Amino acid sequence: MDNPDRIAKLFSSCKENGRAAFVGYVCACDPDFETSLEVCRNLLDNGVDLLELGVPFSDPLADGLTNQLAAQRALEAGCTQNDVFRLVEEIRKFSDAPIVFYTYYNLVFSQGVRSYVERAHKAGVDGFLTLDLPPEEAEELVSASQDLEMKNIFIVAPTTPKSRIPVITEFASGFIYYVSREGVTGARDDLAGDLEERVETIREHTELPVVVGFGISNADHVREVAKSADGVVVGSVLVNCISRNLGDPKLTVSAIGNKAAELAEGLVVK
Repeated sequence: MDNPDRIAKLFSSCKENGRAAFVGYVCACDPDFETSLEVCRNLLDNGVDLLELGVPFSDPLADGLTNQLAAQRALEAGCTQNDVFRLVEEIRKFSDAPIVFYTYYNLVFSQGVRSYVERAHKAGVDGFLTLDLPPEEAEELVSASQDLEMKNIFIVAPTTPKSRIPVITEFASGFIYYVSREGVTGARDDLAGDLEERVETIREHTELPVVVGFGISNADHVREVAKSADGVVVGSVLVNCISRNLGDPKLTVSAIGNKAAELAEGLVVK
């Protein structure tokens, strides 16, 4: 399972098969370590191609209520940085799927940037989506990541000026994450109407895959986004499967697997 560029391999495979990649988000250790491990296993068994693993943080500014509560549950269960790395190590025993940490810079900086990157690499992490770190201030993290062939994913938002997109893509690797809605994470009833145009604008500045997230909540949304994007990110709807079944780990795991399979139906061949 030693592949230094699992992300590139995934998107290449999806392109060859004429479909978008399914990126699934859950918070590590929500609601506890053992259930979280089985949640991750079931997601990967039911259509998720790339696991976006949230690192629990006490002040998750980019997250809506659903994901805030997920982080709170994990922290209240006693989740530490060691547990997050251990979770990845356990996943690597049964899966070679790409894993990206969805995190905040304080969690990286406080451990020592290079030390953190080295530890993540050793555990089996493929890259970082560091929500509150602009590319202009990311040199230390990008440099440390490049030395170990790890990726740094940066966000383009609806409010991002076109002139800024080349700055973002210059520092990015792995893929570009386009946030389809302003504000924080959370399921929505509809999609942005200018999605295809926005994705094409990003593609004018990079050859990296472009994935789209924030607000995608059903298979129809997945199907629509997959027409123009290289990957579809789903988070809050999956996390809701955990929050609605607290106290019943078997039901939690079953529910999230069923939801992933349902969403994956939207990944039709283009």
